[in-house]
Formats: sequence, C-alpha cells, structure tokens
Amino acid sequence: MSTWAELDLGDVCRIFDGPHATPTKTAVGPWFLSISSLVGGRLALEESAHLSEADYERWSRRVTPEAGDVLFSYETRLGDAALMPPDVKACLGRRMGLLRPDRALVSPEFLLYAYMGPEFQRVIAERAVHGATVDRIPLVDLPKWPIRIPPLGDQQAIVEVLGALDDKVALNEGIRNTCLSLAGACYEDAEKGSAAEVLGDLAALFDGPHATPQKTPIGPWFLSISSLKKGYLDLAESAHLSESEFPRWTRRVQPQGGDVLFSYETRLGDAALMPQEVRGSLGRRMALLRSKTASVSGTLLLHAYLAPSFQEEIKRRTIHGATVDRLPLKEMPGWRIFLPAVGERERLSAELDALHATVMQTANENRTLADLRDTLLPQLVTGKLRVKDAVRAVEEAV
Repeated sequence: MSTWAELDLGDVCRIFDGPHATPTKTAVGPWFLSISSLVGGRLALEESAHLSEADYERWSRRVTPEAGDVLFSYETRLGDAALMPPDVKACLGRRMGLLRPDRALVSPEFLLYAYMGPEFQRVIAERAVHGATVDRIPLVDLPKWPIRIPPLGDQQAIVEVLGALDDKVALNEGIRNTCLSLAGACYEDAEKGSAAEVLGDLAALFDGPHATPQKTPIGPWFLSISSLKKGYLDLAESAHLSESEFPRWTRRVQPQGGDVLFSYETRLGDAALMPQEVRGSLGRRMALLRSKTASVSGTLLLHAYLAPSFQEEIKRRTIHGATVDRLPLKEMPGWRIFLPAVGERERLSAELDALHATVMQTANENRTLADLRDTLLPQLVTGKLRVKDAVRAVEEAV
C-alpha cells in the first residue's frame, strides 16, 4: 500500500455538534437521533424518536445531517459512530456530533472505519475528559486530534472489503425484521376472539441482580436491557462476566432457552427470546418469564407480551417515577394477558418457532461476520494487512 499521512482530524472534515436539549417527542415526523442508535458502526433508527416538523426547523438550525456524515457520541458511549444514510430526514440528538468529510481527501466510509479503528479509539481514550458523572470528548480540541489516512485509491479498496461484510449484515437484518413482522402479524391474527388469562397461571416471573459485576473480555454474557430489540436479543449490546462470578449473578435465576426476557425499568415494553445456545445472566433492570405449561411455548409467550393488548396493559400499569418509569413486578403475575384458543396454540407455535429459527440463524451469522470485521478492521485501517489477503477471508465468509 501507499504511504499513509498523519493529519489532524480537522484537516479532513468539518465538525459539528447537535442541540443541548431535547424536544417534545411525537409518534411520527422527522427523526430525533439518539446515541443509542449508534450500534456497531450502523445507525439503528428504531432506537431513536420523532419530533414535529415545527420543532425540526429549530433543532436542525445548527446543522442538518446529510448522507455520508459520520455521526458520533461526544458524551458517554465514547467511540461509537455510524454513517448517516441517504433519504433520512433527521436532526442530531443530545450528546451527538457529526464529521462532514472533505471528499477530496477522505471517503465517508473510510472516515467511519478510521474513527472506529484502534488507533483513533486509542486517541479518544487518551484525550477524553473523565468527569465525575460522564466522560466526554472536548469538541474544541477534537479538530487537532491525529488520524492516519491513506490515498483515496487505497481507502476505496479497504472500504470495498469491509463493506462486503456490512452489506451481508444489512441483508441478514432485513431478513430478521421481515420474520419478526410476519411473526407479529401471525400472532395478532390468531389472537382475535381470544380470552384473557392470568399471566401468573401461565408463566413464572424472575427478576435479575440489582448490581453490575466487573466486566471481562470473554466469558458468559451479562445481558443488558439495551440488547432487547422488540423480539430479538442483540448480544452486541451486552457485556461478559467471568466464570468465577457467573454462579453469583445467576443465583436468583439462570436464563434458559425459550425464556422471555424483558425490562422492568426504562425501555418498558421491550422483550426478547433467550436463545438456546446462549449462556448468560440477567442484567440490572431485567426480568424473565418462564412458561409453566407445554401448551404455551416461549415464542407464543413472547408475542403475547409484544401484542398491542399487553403493551397497553404495560402502559396502564407503569409507575412513573421522578427519574425512571418501572413495572410493579410483584403485581405482574396477576395481570391479564391474551392468548389464542387452546386448539390454535400448537399450530401457531410451530409457525412462530420456524420464523424465530431464521431470526436466530441470521443473528448467529451476523455475530460471526461482526467478529471477522472487528478482526480485519484494525489491521486494514492501520495498513498492517494487505487488501488482497483480507479479500480471501471475506469471500469465504459471504
């Protein structure tokens, strides 16, 4: 590869920050982006909210995100970033900034990969301001932070290699979302005319630990409420704990395949199915439902939880606190939940199980692809690995 140049970040892009407050959220309208939407280099819009057209004019006055901008967090979740997609009308949320690349010097995709690469992540770690409550990137200093950039031709070669992995991940995500939508539609159709049953008669409820262990690079999963994505478990949002700590954190309950995981503080209404092959512990503010009867499968219980009828029950029963909203776990077993007629359950469970098998398959494949990208990324964006060597690994994976 050609010689790489070390430049100041401000030499290759313009830097903007977003508003320092939050507008009233709406059910529809332009997107009000959130740092929670920055997931593994991608923008997950389902983690963001909407605002009105009138507020959009005000909240985009400082800057309007454009396709190819690199979105990043400058407070908490430092190091997270994503590329702004085309045809999305949005404004930056709190604690968010963006890098607008000078395309004569750097491609948007390479800028994202370089930002997420180990060299610039190390710069972030070394130069971030560590406060009493949150860590932050001092935006006034950010333009002077160093970043290494190769010629545009080399950038494009690297982008094509890593982009092939990202494209496959995006394809799998599309399949997953289609399966989840079909599963929800199948359940709602079968639920028509059903009767309410007592939740505690159908499932046992367990809550998780009320603290957080020391995290480790490998080991059993310490699940996070951020991993609950309306029907599936995104392990990229969770951490690990040590084998020695695992028995302590699963003393109350150890999640099993088919359990329905849910959040009882913040992110209320989110739930996911525990995969059979995942070994982990519930995280803080998490609980699970475990079916008591063979006639109610995990997938059936999950979609009963996610169905509009039970989501309305959650909204009605939520306790609104000064800082967070929460569900009264002690009362939940007495709540009513709608399930299809007994004669419909076996047929519907088979349909839901098949759809969720595809969801799990795409999730497993995406974890493998993400691991490969995370292996190749630091070597490619630092010039330590030749593109042609990386191409062979990617071709085998996709």
